[in-house]
Amino acid sequence: MPVPAQASTSLASQRSYLRIAGGRRLHGELQVSGAKNSALVLMAACLLSRDTIRLRNVPPLTDITGMGDMLSSLGGSVHREGDSLVLNGADIHSSTAPYGLVNSLRASFFCIGPLLARTGMAKVPLPGGCQIGTRPVVEHVKGLKAMGAQVTIEHGVVTAVVPGRGQRLSGARMHLDCPSVGATETLMMAAALADGESVIDNAAQEPEVIDLAGLLIAMGARIRGAGTPTITIEGVERLHGADYAVIPDRIEAGTLLLAAAITRSCLRVTPVIPEHLGAVLTKLEEAGCRIEHDGTGLTLSAERIQGVDLRTQPFPGFPTDLQAPFLSLLATAEGSSMVCENIFENRLQHVAELQRMGASIRTQGNTAFIEGVARLSGAPVQGTDLRASAAMVLAGLAADGLTDVFGLEYLDRGYAGLEDKLTAVGAWIERIDAMALENEAPTLSIAA
Repeated sequence: MPVPAQASTSLASQRSYLRIAGGRRLHGELQVSGAKNSALVLMAACLLSRDTIRLRNVPPLTDITGMGDMLSSLGGSVHREGDSLVLNGADIHSSTAPYGLVNSLRASFFCIGPLLARTGMAKVPLPGGCQIGTRPVVEHVKGLKAMGAQVTIEHGVVTAVVPGRGQRLSGARMHLDCPSVGATETLMMAAALADGESVIDNAAQEPEVIDLAGLLIAMGARIRGAGTPTITIEGVERLHGADYAVIPDRIEAGTLLLAAAITRSCLRVTPVIPEHLGAVLTKLEEAGCRIEHDGTGLTLSAERIQGVDLRTQPFPGFPTDLQAPFLSLLATAEGSSMVCENIFENRLQHVAELQRMGASIRTQGNTAFIEGVARLSGAPVQGTDLRASAAMVLAGLAADGLTDVFGLEYLDRGYAGLEDKLTAVGAWIERIDAMALENEAPTLSIAA
């Protein structure tokens, strides 16, 4: 039996690693891909319509492939044309999401809202994904119940049903106890086809929420307030197709800016929407970076980096997804820094790997205390989740000697061709197939 595309890619990632020769200055321009976290939920939104939806600027990532597999398993049609995905949900024949796909890709849980609104029923296993902490779905469930759904959780599966044959969800006022991005997006999609008006209070304000609202409005939804704590959705009977471009990935953009900072280089990163990175840009400037905005991109230059303190918070605060990459930078800064992780309880696992490279970091609960060192030392390190893997790549760029970064199955979920992009601006990075080298000692020459 042939191995599915996503599985084969994942297996290749697991048996490969990146070898990085650090200490090189970078120069030139880096292109930012479309936002993974936005594209995934926009793909789920195709379940709301029988018409064709074209999403442009979609990155070629394993998570995107996984969501495509999920939609196909439900009867949807997904195919790629260049940087675009063409999706059609006309032939949805199942309301049950396969366990294996949801367990490997948390974002596939987004299907519960549009499936329920479109078909009146959804059965979706509780999600898996990176092991960075608990991400409960209680806010999703509470909101769906408020709109009239009967929801049960048994044997690890969430089953939601709209009572009565042919009935629609009903508009409702919903208050989120925490501004969950996933819950906000799930409830927005469900409310778009509900009967009457829905209001989401204490909604997430992330750019990805605004992007989802943009697509839904292009499909004929009536939504106002996206990007504020209160979102109002007036349900409609049907949504139509649309042609829509995904926003640039703010987390990738931040990672690439940090690549310039940690190597004390000058790089232009484009396209970037500065408002999506306000808290990050403030901290970079506070640390000593110079940043110029030319209308479409940002140019960052850095010579000396000073320690800074930061706390992760929901948008517009400092994003948790850039905590690990920024901590790598602070490990090379002059003076002391403090990083407090307020979103996920297990998101300091990369500290032990940075310590293997000579970083001076101690942790207390969810807080890391960093004393910057003059140089990191190359070492074999493991990426423990998606953003921790990126943090290891950044550390390798700045370290003396060779760094081998394992855990590429995480990295490839969220960064499209990261090593190719960095190599193009002067980094020395090679992807190595570990299985091919099992019985031979590698002899790699590093060009000056």
